[in-house]
Parts: sequence; structure tokens; C-alpha cells
Amino acid sequence: MENHAVNKIYPSADKALAGIVRDGQLLAVGGFGLCGIPEALIDALKDTGVKDLTVISNNAGVDGFGLGKLLETRQIKKMISSYVGENKEFERQYLAGELQLEFTPQGTLAEKLRAGGAGIPAFFTKTGVGTIVADGKELREFDGETYVMERSLVPDVALVKAHRADKSGNLQFRFTARNFNPAAAMAGKICVVEVEEIVETGDIPPDQVHLPGIYVHRIVLNATPEKRIEKRTITEKAGV
Repeated sequence: MENHAVNKIYPSADKALAGIVRDGQLLAVGGFGLCGIPEALIDALKDTGVKDLTVISNNAGVDGFGLGKLLETRQIKKMISSYVGENKEFERQYLAGELQLEFTPQGTLAEKLRAGGAGIPAFFTKTGVGTIVADGKELREFDGETYVMERSLVPDVALVKAHRADKSGNLQFRFTARNFNPAAAMAGKICVVEVEEIVETGDIPPDQVHLPGIYVHRIVLNATPEKRIEKRTITEKAGV
């Protein structure tokens, strides 16, 4: 019998996004701060020129890096995020009414993606009850406690970063760079993953696969990402 295996490997980030990104889409982008962000895919997304995007991401990078690049080019119309610090352009656009923002508690955001990937349309949580987070949402009582209903998220495209993939798309993440990436990958109708290493199918032991290849549609190699890290510098005080 012939082996008609699907080739998931694309020669570049640009090619990996070709034909699947369009204006007005709902996108999920993995990462936490600048840790585990798909740098090459974000750059390629910028180069496509698609606009009016709604982007689900824990944050929006920093000025001039990560999703911050897409804010500068005004390709994002709305962010669904839980942390927006360290990005002056994000702050400026939001306060000026140029950028929509759906503030979402961090654990709720993770669960909205996880539930979307699991085929669960909504769930109840206590987080946000009694705050603006719950405005306009259904409240329900369970065992004497009030919960708010949150809808899950199913993005059109998920852009994620992993450390290693095999040719079938099975993924390994490295340390804390795992963060939102698996949940984003599972939730996306189409998942594009950027990796630092591609190995043969079978080279990753099954019990060391962090995300099965069934969720991954396209793979692109970026062997030398910048991996910029956020650093907070403080003024030294005399005598400290």
C-alpha cells in the first residue's frame, strides 16, 4: 500500500501563511510576554498586510517586537488579552479609542481556548463575578455560589511556537515557553507552528509528545529565533 502522508512542512513562514490568513479574522497567538512567541510567523503575518484582525493573546508583545509590530501597522482592531503592560503603543491606541480591548482574566483566557479546542461552547467560573468582567454575561448559581458564563474561543487560525516537531506535527515545548501555546494550537481551526528543530516521525517518544500532531496543520522551521527577553531595570538606591 502506498503511503500518502500529508506534508505539513513549509519552506518559510510566508509560505506557511499563504492562503489561510484574511482580513477580519479571529487569530490566536501563543506566548506569554515575549516567552514562546512565534516570532517568524508574526513577522510573516505583518508582511501579508491583512487587517481588521481580532487577536487572542495573553498580551501584545512590547513596542517594536512580537505583536507590538502589528499594533504599529494598525493591522489589529481588537485584542482579547489579560495583560497589556509594557506596551506604550497598545496603551495609547486603547486610551485614544483606536483599539478595542476585551479584558479577560488570565485563567479564564486559558480556559476559553482550552474549552474551544475541546469542543465545549461555554463554561461557568467565579472569576469576575461582581466586576465589569461579568457585565452583560449570564450569571447562574451553583451550590449557593454565583458563577458567570464565559464563551469559549475558536480562532480561525492559531500561530504557535514549539521547540521541536516531528514530520507528523507532534510537538515538544521547552520549559515555560509551553504557556498558552498548546491551548491556542488546539483551539485553532488551522494551526501553524514555528519550531527550532524538525525530526523524523517516531524520533520523539510517544510519552514525550506534549501536543499530538492531529492539531497541527503547517510547520515552519526557524532554527535561530531572537528569543528577546523582557528586562526590568530599576534605579539603584544608595546603600542598597
